[in-house]
Amino acid sequence: MTVTGLVVRPGEAADLPALTALYNHYVEHSHVTFDTQRFSVEQRGSWLSHYLPTGRHRLLVAVDGRDLLGYATSSRFRDKSAYDTSVEVTVYLRQDAAGRGIATTLYTELFAALADEDVHRVYAGIALPNDASMALHRRFGFTEVGTYREVGRKFGSYWDVTWLEKPL
Repeated sequence: MTVTGLVVRPGEAADLPALTALYNHYVEHSHVTFDTQRFSVEQRGSWLSHYLPTGRHRLLVAVDGRDLLGYATSSRFRDKSAYDTSVEVTVYLRQDAAGRGIATTLYTELFAALADEDVHRVYAGIALPNDASMALHRRFGFTEVGTYREVGRKFGSYWDVTWLEKPL
């Protein structure tokens, strides 16, 4: 799906204020991230430093003009070197950008970029309930591998996380 006016490109330092604001919305108002404290732009700088324009660990942003509408990442799955060919992916959209095909566009671009890298498996953890995210991942060929029950506590409630995987 092509979204008119949308440009997908690698994230950069100039995007940090918008990326931080987008993510902080989910920190403060949603269970989909288990972070519980807002981040400053400076704190998110170290997060950004993990991503490169090439390789297995990427940050892609979707922009429409000057508006950053969302981002997708592929990150290290675990710290031990035997996991290096596995990555964890995630996608976040600005709260007013859902339902426009932006997440699909971001994942299409991310998986195309990863196809040329030494990646064997892609994983995603989804805090439940999250029907939209489950549907997105299923469209991309992810299958469920298990659910951690009540693994995180946020907003005074315990939340399950379902893990999905796909070969690449």
